[in-house]
Amino acid sequence: MTPPAAADAQVGPPDAAERLRAAGLRVTDSRRAVVEALVERPHASADELFAIVERSVPATSLQSVYNALGDFVDAGLARRIEPAGRPGLFELRVDDNHHHLVCSVCGAVEDVDCVVGEAPCLAPGDAHGYTVRVAEVTFWGVCPACAARAAS
Repeated sequence: MTPPAAADAQVGPPDAAERLRAAGLRVTDSRRAVVEALVERPHASADELFAIVERSVPATSLQSVYNALGDFVDAGLARRIEPAGRPGLFELRVDDNHHHLVCSVCGAVEDVDCVVGEAPCLAPGDAHGYTVRVAEVTFWGVCPACAARAAS
């Protein structure tokens, strides 16, 4: 017997409402739109996310985007990264200890899996009694597109 089509579960990442509920957060239109914007544009600033969110929720404000992002970070739903000289950037990839490549020309950001071994990947020479849980590494360089433009 073939199961009904409705019983076929969609396999893939959870939708925005599921992500919010799983993080213990109340589902609102603006929060759902911020999660969807982060799916569309990982490593985005609050201003970049606001530009995406206001297309689907025009009544939202930049402050509500900042509030949602703060709630997401506090709940472990999102991660804030702060490359030197850049505004804070946000991403939904929080379930591992990955690192980032940042183009020093255009600012593009790419994820890099852990450099060596198990999280936290790197151990300080002297931890001063701290229990290290996360190591944040940012590699700076020139992305392929910027390198190609410079070569031509």
